[in-house]
Amino acid sequence: MSVAAALERLIGRLPIGWLQLAHSPVRFSAALAGVAFAVILILMQLGFMGALIDSVKVPYQHFAADIVISASDMNTLADGGPAPRQRMYEALAVEGVASATPLYFAKLDWKQPDGTIRSLDTFGVDPAARAFRTPGIEAGRAALMLSDAALIDRRTRNAPKGLFDRIAAGETYRFEAKGRTLTIAGLFEMGGGFVSDGYLVVSDQTFLKLFPQRAAGAPNHILLTLAQGADAAATAARLRQALPAYDVVARTVAEAMAKEVSFQTTQRPVGIVFGFGVVIGAMVGIIIVYQVLSTDVADHIREYATFKAMGYPQRFFLGVVFEEAFVLAVLGFLPGLVVSLGLYKLVNIVTALPLAMTAPRAVGVFLGTLAMCAVSGAIATRKLARADPAELF
Repeated sequence: MSVAAALERLIGRLPIGWLQLAHSPVRFSAALAGVAFAVILILMQLGFMGALIDSVKVPYQHFAADIVISASDMNTLADGGPAPRQRMYEALAVEGVASATPLYFAKLDWKQPDGTIRSLDTFGVDPAARAFRTPGIEAGRAALMLSDAALIDRRTRNAPKGLFDRIAAGETYRFEAKGRTLTIAGLFEMGGGFVSDGYLVVSDQTFLKLFPQRAAGAPNHILLTLAQGADAAATAARLRQALPAYDVVARTVAEAMAKEVSFQTTQRPVGIVFGFGVVIGAMVGIIIVYQVLSTDVADHIREYATFKAMGYPQRFFLGVVFEEAFVLAVLGFLPGLVVSLGLYKLVNIVTALPLAMTAPRAVGVFLGTLAMCAVSGAIATRKLARADPAELF
């Protein structure tokens, strides 16, 4: 069945809009390319935004904790002041708290043989306590008891080719950092984000040797696990009442994660840029489709004038233009989606960012494309709505 026949069955009349578009293949192709470009731009910006959000969530999802105590000025895991270790002991006295462990955080440069630098988000943990639920970290906790031992994220970007496979096979690997020689004692999987290439886990003692300016009594965060049956939100509320609000705040892991996601997407430049990219993509699409539809209306103004003089209502003209907008939206979205899927895969391979197309995102952009084209169509028919048929000849 041809497109014209399918549209005729769908709308119950001759598909005038489709026939007008198909009458000029060059203009039609240019219009589809414009819509596809807008779809690609929007999907890529949403993809990067989604990757930013997913990468922010990664460490929180690996914590073996229910509640996080952080400095009151904390916006992300990486910023904010230290949390006094004394608060950990005070938290243990609160009803519902079963255990607590300090978590130290800093960034470490890993210099490669070629001179390039890989940035590693480095966690210092007590090897005797369970801070992460990650299998590789759990399996390597005993090894962290040794001085200058470390566990490294095998999904670290741009590491020497085959290095992690050799380490997994038993090869000993050491590298210099902060004037010390670290020995890789095991591997785990997390994946880097926008501001770091991967993760490194060391013992709290090794961490303090790497960063001598840091004090053992001032961890970045305190991870709490709850007694069986305890409610996380209620326990967090009790902790906020028991602990001084001027230097620490207690949040459930979900609340801490949501706060950082909100901060990264609404206050950090990278999140704001991706948001503007979506808006700009929609504006580009509206302008392109409007130009196509308004030009089409101008080219067929005499025919429309004749129909109007014959008594056809405004909704008829809107129907024709919306038909064109629907065709442009559907046929422009499909190639835009296909190209975006390829770009998602390419970016994921090159950067290891968690960039993946989701069904809600694809459906949402498709509906947005329909709305974008419909708005353009409505604007393009304004001249017909206001004009007298005699003025159109």
